[in-house]
Amino acid sequence: MRSWALVMQGQEEDGIQQIQRVMAGMRATGAGLLRPYCLALLAEAYGKAGQIEEGLTTLTEALAAVDRTEQRMYEAELYRLKGGLLLAQEGSRLQAIGYREKTEEAEVCFHKAIEIARRQSAKSLELRAVMSLSRLWQQQGKKDEARQLLAEIYNWFTEGFDTKDLQEAKALLEELH
Repeated sequence: MRSWALVMQGQEEDGIQQIQRVMAGMRATGAGLLRPYCLALLAEAYGKAGQIEEGLTTLTEALAAVDRTEQRMYEAELYRLKGGLLLAQEGSRLQAIGYREKTEEAEVCFHKAIEIARRQSAKSLELRAVMSLSRLWQQQGKKDEARQLLAEIYNWFTEGFDTKDLQEAKALLEELH
């Protein structure tokens, strides 16, 4: 977590190197507990550093680990992160050559993340996935659908409104009105 925090504070290279060292140590000792979670942190770090391909490769490894180990607690977040990285990948392609090929795949990932989170009753992960899908829909001009979906999950919460996720959800709802 400390290494991930370094990345989020702008020290991408140091944080990624530290996460990679931790992951190498885990592999060397055969430790597999929380591997998908740690890989999610690494993928998010790669995304923050603009290393989209590395992030997507890491998420492929994480999803394979989920299937192999049945450690599904963070599976919804893996799909949300994958959707976000696919959109970032498309964004760089859009600037370079004008493609929009990854939007559909990203939307599928967001829907899958929502479905998994709902099945697991993981409301915070569901909120994150819904916010990602709502932002995409907002860009596509589907503001009403985005607002309705986000309002449903946001209104489920009765506390924690000072958390980053709920503050971002509230701000996004206001944008969608």
